[in-house]
Formats: sequence, C-alpha cells, structure tokens
Amino acid sequence: FDKSFTQNAAGKMEQIHDALVMGIRDYFSKMNFKKATLGLSGGVDSALVLALAVDALGKENVLPVMMPSPFSSDHSVSDSVKMCENIGMEVLKIPIENTYNSFLEATAESFNGIPFNVAEENIQARIRGTLLMAISNKHGYILLNTSNKSELAVGYGTLYGDMAGGLSVIGDLYKTEVYALCRYINRNGEIIPENILTKPPSAELRP
Repeated sequence: FDKSFTQNAAGKMEQIHDALVMGIRDYFSKMNFKKATLGLSGGVDSALVLALAVDALGKENVLPVMMPSPFSSDHSVSDSVKMCENIGMEVLKIPIENTYNSFLEATAESFNGIPFNVAEENIQARIRGTLLMAISNKHGYILLNTSNKSELAVGYGTLYGDMAGGLSVIGDLYKTEVYALCRYINRNGEIIPENILTKPPSAELRP
C-alpha cells in the first residue's frame, strides 16, 4: 500500500475519520453509555476500530480484549500489545484454548469421522463473541463490532461470533478504505503498528 497521500485522498480520509468519531460519540451519548469494549485480534480491522474508539471516547473508556486460540500467531499478540503500548493503554488477555478444547470434547461424538472444517473455525469466533458480550453485560460496556463492508458483502463473518456488537463502527467501509484510514491515523506517527498494515490478512482459525 502506498504510504503517501494526495491532498484529496487525505481530505477524504479526514472526513471519514471525523464522521466515524462523531458517530461513536453520538451513539454513546444518546444511549447514555460511557465505555466500550472490543476484541483486538492483531488484524487491521480491530486495530482501526480501537483507534477510532480511543479518539471518540478516550483511552480510559475503551477496553481491548485479546483472545488468542491455538491457531493465533505470535505476531497477532505482539502487534496488539504494541498498539496498546503506542496508545498508552491496558489490554485484557483471555486465552480461549481450554474453552475451545472443551467444545471439541463436547462435540466429539457428533463430529466423529468428519474432517476439520468451518464448524471448528466458527466455534472459536463464537467463544470470543460470548466472552465479549459477557464483559459487556457485566461492566455495562458497549461491544463494538469490527467487521467491514467487504466482509459483509461476501458473507465473510460468523453469526453470533465476530458479527456481535451494539455498534458496527466500520460496517460502511470497504477493506481498501480501512487501510487508507489506518494510514491517515498514522500520518503524524505510528499508532497502528506497521506490521498490522503490511502482513497478509488472516482469520487464523485453522493451521
């Protein structure tokens, strides 16, 4: 991705950034909520939503949650930690391997003889969605959804999993716009780690 911006491109991204930040603030104000939570995967979409939420609500009012599975890469965790360090905020880490294994044990009889497929992948997404909704309910936070318009257009999402949330912050942004907006956010210095913007996107739900 070209790091440089034309004046017109930068102006468009500024407008999109300001509109999304205003939308988050307006939603929280009208709903009478102050704090948000979201799943931080180490990918570009959740990184962008975190940056926008911090701009809108302040870092003290946003709780990012990392939920690594057996298939999560080391850089997914380290990139997430690096971004939170760049912002100067805390991040909650809840590994889901034990929970995932419990689901596999519970479904072992009904899954017997059927190769690993989307079922095992979606279990991970739904575990994460359940944990995030539990945190949202327990603390009175709004869960921010991190899916983009390109994913929604082709059905690349898991019902009751990564599609959970009270507000779909980037639901009207295509993936190309997600990357451009991340570059705009980094215009004055690194907030979103460079590795998040250059590594190939992956759901990391299978080997």
